[in-house]
Amino acid sequence: MKKVLVTGGAGFIGSNYIHHALRVHPDWEIWNFDKLTYAGNLANLKDIDTDPRYHFVQGDIADATAVAEVMKNGIEIIINFAAESHVDRSIKGSQEFLVTGVLGVQTLLDAAKEHSIKLFYQISTDEVYGDVEVGQYSKETDMLHPSSPYSAAKAAGDLLVLAYARTHKVPVVLSRCTNNYGPYQYPEKMLPLFVTNLIQGKKVPVYGDGQQIRDWLHVDDHCRAIDLIIEKGNRGEIYNIGANHQPEWVNLQVTKLILDELKADESMIEHVTDRPGHDRRYAVDTAKISVLGWKPLVAPDEGLRQVVRWYKDHPEWWQPITSGDFKKYYESQYRSA
Repeated sequence: MKKVLVTGGAGFIGSNYIHHALRVHPDWEIWNFDKLTYAGNLANLKDIDTDPRYHFVQGDIADATAVAEVMKNGIEIIINFAAESHVDRSIKGSQEFLVTGVLGVQTLLDAAKEHSIKLFYQISTDEVYGDVEVGQYSKETDMLHPSSPYSAAKAAGDLLVLAYARTHKVPVVLSRCTNNYGPYQYPEKMLPLFVTNLIQGKKVPVYGDGQQIRDWLHVDDHCRAIDLIIEKGNRGEIYNIGANHQPEWVNLQVTKLILDELKADESMIEHVTDRPGHDRRYAVDTAKISVLGWKPLVAPDEGLRQVVRWYKDHPEWWQPITSGDFKKYYESQYRSA
């Protein structure tokens, strides 16, 4: 069995990746190492609790003692999803983002170096590139221009990973992905927030004029890309991952798709003051990962509609979160598991 440490595996993308990995890698044994902050939800993984190839360990990636303990299981690969990821929260208070995104990455890299692991994979974001002009696409070699404390912390973590690769010869890869959507996304993010608001009869808060451009990628396509990079990616390199759908989608267009799927009208849109430093457009050049043989399989319009229906059909997952009862709900059902 190949022993894999997935950090942040109780979050949105991490939990989807664990489901994917257990399904397509019968020779993998996975340790899910998660601090279980507000967005870490073991309900995301309840269906695999009894899988003998899956183990959950609660811990903080910035805690060297806890990391050292889980590494004793003979870990060969580390895939680091762990991050404080909500930009608005980073604007209100950035310290936790820096602890996880910088000190946590450094702690994992030290463990990777000490245990001579086969691969350290850093999951990053297209937000490290900052605003991209219309018609331009961010390349892996571009200078980083993060606009928020969140993206600045991610950029710093990325640079640490590359530094450990050069100085300590740690075998690493990085990927920077565009906006993900899919099941189990914490409902402070745009798509699940808008869906759950509308189901509850609440308006949806659209920042500014809603003309921000984002590249929407289904989380299943992201998981496939991660696997391909693990298998074929060159060590020490960065890979952009994105859907590159044309024409590009603005946030207001995604909002109207959600309204249409839930049979709501545009009176449910509430334009709110834009957040400070809000990037206008993200877009990445995906030529490098295309050479490895990857392309997205989920069309954004149908994929987005499918995910809207998932949230509509799974109120038992999101209602405890949106009602404010999640902490109590979580502690009673999962903390003791």
